[in-house]
Formats: sequence, structure tokens, C-alpha cells
Amino acid sequence: MNQSVRKSNSISRYIYFGLTIIFFTCLILQVLFVGLALFDSSVHWLKHITLVHLFGFNIPVFMLLFAFLGRMPRWSYWYILGLLGLVFAMYFTANMTISWIGSLHPVIAILLIEISFMNVVRTWKWLKRVKQKGEK
Repeated sequence: MNQSVRKSNSISRYIYFGLTIIFFTCLILQVLFVGLALFDSSVHWLKHITLVHLFGFNIPVFMLLFAFLGRMPRWSYWYILGLLGLVFAMYFTANMTISWIGSLHPVIAILLIEISFMNVVRTWKWLKRVKQKGEK
């Protein structure tokens, strides 16, 4: 019984790690689509909008689930909370008619990318440490 619990914790942790990578990759794709929309064709705005609806809140919610199932450290929950808050702020600033609030949209994107990358790196280092010490 204890062995199966440890195995499910480990699987959940690696799924969480995979989701952090997917989320970070989606953010980079978002920046790519914005660049394509600005410098190539406005057709790419639809890709930008569609992609955020697919991953924006969905992936962090699944990250929260697998963080819980994998008994991740407390810092992982803070990262998820930060990501969800910033995604909400992105939706808020994208739909504002007040220009100075809308101009915060790319600044928040930079913060999202930075926090997401920090989450990937910290999770990877933590998983390596846990594997070296043996399962917790």
C-alpha cells in the first residue's frame, strides 16, 4: 500500500513538472503569435486568443490538482496562485478601453513568463533532489 502511494505521488509530481513545461511553452507561443500578428498578418491574433482560452486557466488548475496529489512543497502552490492571478490580470488588461491599463498587458506577460520559467527550474531541481534522497 505504502509503495503504491509513493508511486502515485511520484507520477503526479512528474505530471506537474510536465504541465509546468507545457504552460511555459504556451507562453512563448503566445509571444510568437503576437509578433506574427504585428509583423506578418493580423490573422495570427485569432491564434493568440484561442491558445490562451485553451491553456490560460486550464493548465494551472490541473497543476493545482497534481501538486496536491503529488504532495508538492508549499512553494509550488504559491507559483500556481501567482500564475492564476497574472492570467486573470492578462484577461483584465486585454479587455480594457483605458489605454494605460491596457499597456500593462505586455508587462504582465513578461512577469508570467519569468514566474513560469522559475517554476519549471525550481520543480526540476526539487525533483532531482527528491530522487537522489529517495522518495519522500
